Amino acid sequence: MSVDALESRGAFARSGVLRRLARDRVAALAALVLLGIGLAAIFAPVVAPYDPYATDLTQVMQPPSAEHWFGTDNTGRDILSRVIYGARNTLMLGLVGVLIGGALGGVMGILAAFYPTADGWIMRLVDIMLAFPAILIGLAVAAVAGAGLGAVVIALVVATVPDVARVARGAAVGVMGQDFMEAGRAVGVSDRTLIWRYLTLNCISTIFVFLTLRFGQIILVGSALGFLGMGAQPPTAELGMMAAQGRDYLFMAPHIATIPSCAIFVIVLAANLLGDSLRDVLDPRLQQ
Repeated sequence: MSVDALESRGAFARSGVLRRLARDRVAALAALVLLGIGLAAIFAPVVAPYDPYATDLTQVMQPPSAEHWFGTDNTGRDILSRVIYGARNTLMLGLVGVLIGGALGGVMGILAAFYPTADGWIMRLVDIMLAFPAILIGLAVAAVAGAGLGAVVIALVVATVPDVARVARGAAVGVMGQDFMEAGRAVGVSDRTLIWRYLTLNCISTIFVFLTLRFGQIILVGSALGFLGMGAQPPTAELGMMAAQGRDYLFMAPHIATIPSCAIFVIVLAANLLGDSLRDVLDPRLQQ
């Protein structure tokens, strides 16, 4: 089968993706939730009712009310505004970790499948990376470079690369066994063209499905690192760090910790539900 035929068939398959997702009420709801949170995070200066960093010692630890919908924290800052800004940082960490880690892992997996001589070296490197948990990597980076968003990004990228590399390699090995790969080699197609036009384009959907499923996990890992104090530092708003700051007031003002935690829960749940639906739609093996 020619590449043009494969691309035409892929375009035909993608044309019905949105239609099938729209028929799935759970996926549609999850997409709307993520879209709403994403837009609120992007337009945080417009959406947030208060300055997230402005303290008011006369409004310390106020419960949710008409004036402050999510209440205030231990310094009188509006929690709703801080959650909106915190979601921006949390989503940014997840997106950067998934995009950079997915790109690096995808390249490693595809090259490992295309070049058998490099396969052993690349996969052994992947095995070494899998041996280090993301939290341990975050601790090591924070110890060397100092705690901050940069340390979390590095930890999330390293946590994403090995899993994506394994998935990409598995998908690429399947494509390497197709007749059109042998035909491309036989007619003298360059390695660069074979890797990009023949191999990568036929693996992108598999990698994309995995990254959508991985996104929620990366958000959770990033929030955990923030909770442990290795991410954003005060007064920067970040959901994991906000939950950690509120744990000292669980009995006096439980909303300080529970509301950021609930925001993390909603983001991760919506991402996982949408990822499951995308997998069902884009994975041809589940449609047979």
